[in-house]
Amino acid sequence: MLIKTLTVGPIETNCYVVTDENTLDCAVIDPGDESNTILDYIESNRLTVKYVFLTHGHFDHTMAAAAVLEATGARLCMNRKDADAVISNSGYTFNPPDDTIWYGEGDAFTVGGLTFRVIETPGHTPGGVCLICENAIFCGDTLFRDSCGRTDLPGGDMAVLMRSLKRLSDIPGDYEVYPGHMDSTTLSRERRFNYYLRYANEALK
Repeated sequence: MLIKTLTVGPIETNCYVVTDENTLDCAVIDPGDESNTILDYIESNRLTVKYVFLTHGHFDHTMAAAAVLEATGARLCMNRKDADAVISNSGYTFNPPDDTIWYGEGDAFTVGGLTFRVIETPGHTPGGVCLICENAIFCGDTLFRDSCGRTDLPGGDMAVLMRSLKRLSDIPGDYEVYPGHMDSTTLSRERRFNYYLRYANEALK
């Protein structure tokens, strides 16, 4: 599994291109902006995009989705609870296409020899999800290195987010954590040092 991080847009969103190196099939996670940057990487490496996965519906995670879908013929996957949770920015509104796959808890998707498993982690938005693939968790704006997603935007709920953080903390073993912004981390590190994850783990025992 090859994970390419492309930091795009004015809020420096992490877009991930996750590739099965044997088949060159890939998934694009959170194409937030700069579709040319994303498509240049895909084309220069001769990748075939099977799915565009959205961890949630905010503008900074979706602004390049339409262009990537059109250029690649991939299918969009997102949680239906975020279909109306998109935040407009300078007149932008994301409209999921008619053939969108509305995914949810327990769904799994195959990309070459890779399997992406969906777990619902609301709180930052009602339809927030994390995607688990091999030893990696792509967590959008649910969990950050030393922090967590904000809940003061429409649809945010801190109590719900705490339950989602507790759920992540309870996943057995260790994983590489790839958040929607800032640096990657590991689940074991965040269990030790992340105040919000530690609080959720203690408060919700």
